[in-house]
Amino acid sequence: MTYFVLYERRFFDITKCPLCGNEDQKYFGVNNKGETYCRRCVSFIGEEAKNEIFRNSFGHLEINYELSEDQKRVSDEVFKNYRNKENTLIYAVCGAGKTELVYQTIEFVLKNGGRVGFGIPRRDVVIELSERLKSAFKGYKVISLYGGHTSDLNGDIICLTTHQLYRYENYFDLLILDEIDAFPFKDDFVLNAFFKRSVKGNYIIMSATPSEKLLDEYKKGNNKVVTLFKRYHGKKIPEPTLFVAPKIICYLYLIYKVRKILSETDFPLLVFAPTIEECENLYTLLKIIAKQGYLVHSKRKDRAKTIQKFRDKKFRYLVTTSVLERGITLKNLQVIVFNSSSFIYTKEALIQIAGRVGRKIGATNGEVIFIGQRKTEEMVQARATIQDANKNL
Repeated sequence: MTYFVLYERRFFDITKCPLCGNEDQKYFGVNNKGETYCRRCVSFIGEEAKNEIFRNSFGHLEINYELSEDQKRVSDEVFKNYRNKENTLIYAVCGAGKTELVYQTIEFVLKNGGRVGFGIPRRDVVIELSERLKSAFKGYKVISLYGGHTSDLNGDIICLTTHQLYRYENYFDLLILDEIDAFPFKDDFVLNAFFKRSVKGNYIIMSATPSEKLLDEYKKGNNKVVTLFKRYHGKKIPEPTLFVAPKIICYLYLIYKVRKILSETDFPLLVFAPTIEECENLYTLLKIIAKQGYLVHSKRKDRAKTIQKFRDKKFRYLVTTSVLERGITLKNLQVIVFNSSSFIYTKEALIQIAGRVGRKIGATNGEVIFIGQRKTEEMVQARATIQDANKNL
């Protein structure tokens, strides 16, 4: 028997959810009003963008630096793929300048009256990226969209968290999705469904650490893979140092390295911890010997202000969880990963964290230290992957 239910003034066959595409019957339920709903996407409630005739603002692309020859090559390939109505996976190392690789295609879409979306799993990165896009695309309306910041749904470039994609059905002429391997987007059925549902034209996805499965998928069908294994400044990615010892020795070594970096340099330092509890504990320890720092994790309401103070050099160091695994770029940044042998740290996560270091021209070196109680395969493979990337120089 087929049942029908009212959904936003439309009847639909509940064998398939119209929002997330779920067809698994165990996820359908009935509320106390007798209305059927999908448990997979029931929490995504809010205004959807009106898919009506759209007129771009009048603007232009303006960047005050030259792309490297490798960046130009990839940018041209991506643009060619879009013109040929092909989707693209950009596989580029951390610090390659992935955002700039899509500027040419964005400009083409805007000049032809199209709508551009730029999706990222994490709110903090959305905020930073929207400012970069405003600076580059002068005169165009660039908006950012994330939880608690959804009053304006329409713009020439919509920079948004992947959770907000449910508001856009068959909407974007070009949708770019960065950090496809990051939580919470990775392997999330609903968020992936929203992504596919929102694309009207073609899409570009980007990652520094795509899985072999993903690479194989995108080598088939109407998709292209383009690669860039060199940072835009042409220098090597700093390779991690592994320090393995019993836990008490790990703490003593951490204290030694933090003191050394803060006393001998004026460089900013990130100390990563695998959990919120360990983040809090490490900060409690480190603030005894180093007063110039603070901590940040997903449960702290002041994290945006804290990160900005760190950028402004009001803090010398931050103890952090994976909230700063991606998206932060600071000159001369140094990184320590404490308890890097934790199961939480995958090879991909460790590569991303290491990729925070040496990104700026004139400051391409820096320390990356993995401190663990045992040498894990993830730690070894993360270092080996970075070493392999450096061989391409």
